[in-house]
Amino acid sequence: MNKRRWIFGTAAAAALVASGLVGLTSLSATPAHSAEATRPVIVVLGDSISAEYGLPRDTGWVALLRKRLAQERIDYSVANASISGDTTSGGRARMPELMERLKPSIVIVELGANDALRGVPLTTSEDNLRTIVEQAQQGHAKVVLVGMYVPSNYGLAYTQRFHAMYASVAHEMNTRLVPFLLAGIENRPEMFQSDQMHPTQQAQPALLENVWPVLAPLLRK
Repeated sequence: MNKRRWIFGTAAAAALVASGLVGLTSLSATPAHSAEATRPVIVVLGDSISAEYGLPRDTGWVALLRKRLAQERIDYSVANASISGDTTSGGRARMPELMERLKPSIVIVELGANDALRGVPLTTSEDNLRTIVEQAQQGHAKVVLVGMYVPSNYGLAYTQRFHAMYASVAHEMNTRLVPFLLAGIENRPEMFQSDQMHPTQQAQPALLENVWPVLAPLLRK
């Protein structure tokens, strides 16, 4: 479990939740410009890790995804609908409007960590993720589900059940799965900001490299 765990400390997590810092920053999805109206859209529905919490603007892994697509001449636009502090319930509530407004071809779902920090029952989180995937699929979008771990001091049984939730939903709903967004940096404290929860700017390429091999086969080149 040591190499496959989310190292964020419970004290830091609790302090951020209690103070409201987890929900202070956000990046909302923006409508495509008219010149991009015919381009297929990738929507990233995530929380603070995808919303560039504590990072300079346009340096997070989603911004790097835009650059990778441009470099490889893969003609997609990317709408970052991530909001710091968001939960699976929040993502579920926002999905219908996002699907109607942006009509994405692909939806990347990176939610769930804040559910654990708030003590949301796993059955509720799993049901929300399943509904988010259903909403995307009903809009003819392909889905990439991004898995996470919670701190090991939540207890081995809980951490295993939490992580297994993503694989279960991905299998049931026939979606692609990124097993762990923070794979490769989870045991490197220097790759996290002072709160030991949010990856630094230098860690962002690693996050993209965890997502890209799963996303790339879905892209029309």
